[in-house]
Amino acid sequence: MDFTHSERSRELQTKVQAFLDEVIYPAEHTFEEQVKANNAAGTPFRTPAIMADLKVEGQSRGLWNLFLPHSESGAGLSVLEYAPLAELSGRSMALAPEAMNCSAPDTGNMELLDMFATDEQRAQWLVPLLAGEIRSCFSMTEPAVASSDATNISMSIETDGDEFVLNGRKWWSTGAMRPECKVSIVMGVTDPEADRHQRQSMVLVPLDTPGVKIERSTSVFGYDDGAHGGHGEISFTDVRVPTSNLLGPRGGGFMMAQARLGPGRIHHCMRSLGLAERALELMCERAMTRTAFGSVLAKQGVIREWIAECRIQIEQARLLTLKAAWLIDTVGAKEARTEVAAIKVVAPNVALFVLDKAIQTFGAAGVSADTPLAEGWAGLRTLRLADGPDEVHLRSIAREELRRYLP
Repeated sequence: MDFTHSERSRELQTKVQAFLDEVIYPAEHTFEEQVKANNAAGTPFRTPAIMADLKVEGQSRGLWNLFLPHSESGAGLSVLEYAPLAELSGRSMALAPEAMNCSAPDTGNMELLDMFATDEQRAQWLVPLLAGEIRSCFSMTEPAVASSDATNISMSIETDGDEFVLNGRKWWSTGAMRPECKVSIVMGVTDPEADRHQRQSMVLVPLDTPGVKIERSTSVFGYDDGAHGGHGEISFTDVRVPTSNLLGPRGGGFMMAQARLGPGRIHHCMRSLGLAERALELMCERAMTRTAFGSVLAKQGVIREWIAECRIQIEQARLLTLKAAWLIDTVGAKEARTEVAAIKVVAPNVALFVLDKAIQTFGAAGVSADTPLAEGWAGLRTLRLADGPDEVHLRSIAREELRRYLP
């Protein structure tokens, strides 16, 4: 295994770091003030105005669509080359990924469109997404079933002549509340009598289609994630779209969902570790400047143990994630499934550990909005559920491990 950064990746890392230092970090306060102003005006899901300026700057610096591997549509980076860039962007999770057009769920949706869309679908949806002109959402999870098992998905997609008719309800469609969100990739059942892994298909549904109703946005530990479009609960009532809106093969929904999640989990994990690194830095700075019981916190044995444990765990998680990225590049996502499942468990839990210790070091300030720690913790805690809960990944890892002992 070789995790050596390519020259291209190193050059981009330098550019991303400069973008963070010169543009992103100084913009964070303005972004938060604009979020508050939008909330006060009753428009919590409006994108803060400063984001448009950040995206222009990100694009002008050549930091645009870096996530899309080995593709003429993106930067042509391998998953391993992009991994450290994703980590850097995670240091300002709210701003940097979107400013580089590398934020979920659009990244996963663009990957699906890049892999499976027809020429017409690419022109209508992928091109404006790559340009950052519109946003999209992904509608798979349903409130009525345990969606951690994707074969439970019950959304009905029936064929009527040259149209699909959709009926059902989805939730946790991240970004759906934003005015810029124009299309959803909807996963539903097209062939109920087929094999359980071939019943589902994916269909492109413009959100202004009659019968589509965004019911509400679900909150995350009290945060509405308004600036990023919330997490929409959407009802579909006799929604009709042309059968030409089928994305990829009929019955290929489960397969495509897995294809979407492979590299995407690398992105999530590395961004998580980027946030963990920033939390550790904040923790160390706090420990060096805060005095309690006659000495700075950094001299307290327990604080030193926390700092050491955080550094060890971050390094371990990063190495495992880089291994998974290297495997995706060399043998493919399917052959890397055990390592990908492992990092999806490890990275969010490590990041949560670091954030928890940082919050504890900050005391009451750590649970406030005065630092990025509390909101970061809330976002990372959801990552133990998003893209599959820990328990599903552990089940998969154990199954592969035990397979070696079967006759």
